Order: sequence, then structure tokens, then C-alpha cells
Amino acid sequence: MFLRTFGWSFGVTLLGLAAAGYLWGADGFGVVLVLAILEISLSFDNAVINATVLRRMSPFWQRVFLTVGVLVAVFGMRLVFPLIVVGLTAHIAPLTVLRLALDSSRTYHGLSYAEHLDAAHPAIAAFGAAFLLMIFLEFLCGEKELRWLGPLERTMERVGRMDRLPVILTLGALLLAARFFAGDRAETVLLAGVAGLITYLLATGLSDRFEAVGVPDEEDAAEPAPARGRRAPLHVAGKAAFVLFVYLEILDASFSFDGVVGAFAVSQDIFQIALGLGIGALYIRSLTVHLVRQGTLDEYVYLEHGAHYAIGALAVILMASIKYTVPEVVTGLIGVAFIALALLGSVLRNRRLVDLEGDDRDDQDGGVGENPVVSRSIGL
Repeated sequence: MFLRTFGWSFGVTLLGLAAAGYLWGADGFGVVLVLAILEISLSFDNAVINATVLRRMSPFWQRVFLTVGVLVAVFGMRLVFPLIVVGLTAHIAPLTVLRLALDSSRTYHGLSYAEHLDAAHPAIAAFGAAFLLMIFLEFLCGEKELRWLGPLERTMERVGRMDRLPVILTLGALLLAARFFAGDRAETVLLAGVAGLITYLLATGLSDRFEAVGVPDEEDAAEPAPARGRRAPLHVAGKAAFVLFVYLEILDASFSFDGVVGAFAVSQDIFQIALGLGIGALYIRSLTVHLVRQGTLDEYVYLEHGAHYAIGALAVILMASIKYTVPEVVTGLIGVAFIALALLGSVLRNRRLVDLEGDDRDDQDGGVGENPVVSRSIGL
């Protein structure tokens, strides 16, 4: 199972590093390797949150995510999309943008391709922040079967009964970011942020519209509900799965595009950047599929919570980065910290339930009957 899931990642890594060594020598080999490692180490929370969506898709669409989706992520989001952003924000013709990207010594209006891309950062950050903040707020305000940070999540669930509260909070955050962080780019930040909000609403709205075609997974549906502790997931197909696939690609862009900008601190060669980040992206996608197939999110139930809190933190960081420079390592460490704490919380919860179930069996053997503590613990 492990080799079947990560086999493509290992194979592409060997081929990619061999190509880097052949084309660019030892220096290029090292640059590609560093970029791949950075992408993997800073994107673990992306894999967890992707898994919460991917487990709703059929095995066929999971394979599409791992194959076609990688091509979209590497060539689309990490190579073509930055060219489009630079062209739109700097008002440069497509061929001129391409020449700038291929020749790091070439400039347009005194700026290189990397500098033009950096100048587009406020728009990129506002779009990604709005999209990610909506994901976090929808989760935080929605009803949950399990709560990790009980007082906060119960409060937000009560407040979240107000219709469209996540949209209101996201628009409010965009207004604050435009007012205090954007300076003379306030209009750009607002337009990009609203575009991110509309993209989220459109993607989730279409997903909800088409998801009726999904049916419960047969193996999971055959398992007794108390053993699962959660509702049987819907494995969607057809239009619903395609919409979820597009949603995942946008989510990947929101997580990783800011890293594309930061990659220019390592290399000015767009092909080295695309290759290094692409190798890392493939491992993240393989890890996503592995988490789904191993049922990791069902076993460690707070991982989904931790990933969403990491998304919320990333959204805030993206908004702050409109004005302030935030190192990539800080963003990555915050995400890893939330995931690690959620994993620890899940392990402790599982041990507590095992201990309580053991006490319950001892009480039943002794004729005491059902242990009320066990019953209450299921609602943690």
C-alpha cells in the first residue's frame, strides 16, 4: 500500500533530480532538492485538509487527483498561473512576461520577473486569505460531532447560527486589511479578496448542488455506526467529484502560491522552481491519498480540527504579509504546531476511551452495569 501510493513520488524524484543534475549541474541539483524539501516540510497541513475533501471522492477521482491533479499543480499553478498574475497586475503582454520569466537578467520598466511577481503579492495574498478564511470560518461556525477546543467551538457554533456570518467576518477582515495594511493598494486588495470570496462560494455552492449524486461507500456503510463514531462518508462522482477536484486545485493554489514567490529567494530560474516545488507537491498529494486510504482522519479525529486552525492562521498571516514580511518558515512552523497538537490530542483521547471502555467492561463483569462516564466521553 505504501509503495503503491508513494511509488510515483519516488520515481519522479529520481528522474527530476537526475534531470536537474544533467541540465544545471551540482548547483541546480542542490537548488531543486532544497525547494522540494521546503515544499514538503511547509505543506503538511495542506495534505491533512486536502484529505478531508478527498475522502468524499471515489477511488477513480482520487487517482485523478494524484495524476492529472499533479500536472495542474506543477505546470498550472506553479508555472503558468504566476505568468498570468504578472501579466494582469503589471499590464504586460503575455510574450513579454514569458521573456522576462525565461531570462532573469531581462527587465520591464526596471523590474525583473521576480520583482514583478513580488509586486503582485498584495493581490495574491488577499485572494488566498479570503478563500482560506472562509474555509476556516465555515468549519468553526458549523455544527461538529466532535470538538477539540470545546469552549471556543461551542461559542462559535452558537454565534454561527446567524446567517452568512462567515461571509460577514471575511468581508470585515478584508476591509481592515485594506485600511491598515494595503496603503495605496487598497482597491487591489479589496478586489482580489472579493474575488477569492466569490470563488469559494461558487466552488462550494456547485459542490453542494451536485453532491446529491454521491452514495455511501459500501465498505464503510456495512460497518456498524457506533464502531465508526461518524457518519458514512459520501463518495461522490461525476459533476460533484469534478467540482471538488477544481476546489482542491484552488485550495492548493491558495496554500502554495505564496511559496512560489518565496522560492525566488532560492532560485531565479522558473524551471528549477517548478521542478523543485512540483516534486514536493507530488509528495504532499501522495500523503493526502495515504491519509485517506489508511483512515487516519477517522482514527485521529482532531487532525481535521488542527488543519482548519492552521488554515485560519495562514489566512491571518497572508493578510499581514500585505504589509509585513513573514518568513516562510514561520508559516510552516505554525501549521506544523497545530497539526502536532491535534495529533497529540487525538492520541490522548483514544487512550482515554480505551481505558474507560476497559473500566466499563470490568464494571459489567462485576454486575455494576453501564458506566455513565463512558457514555459521556463519547461526546467529547
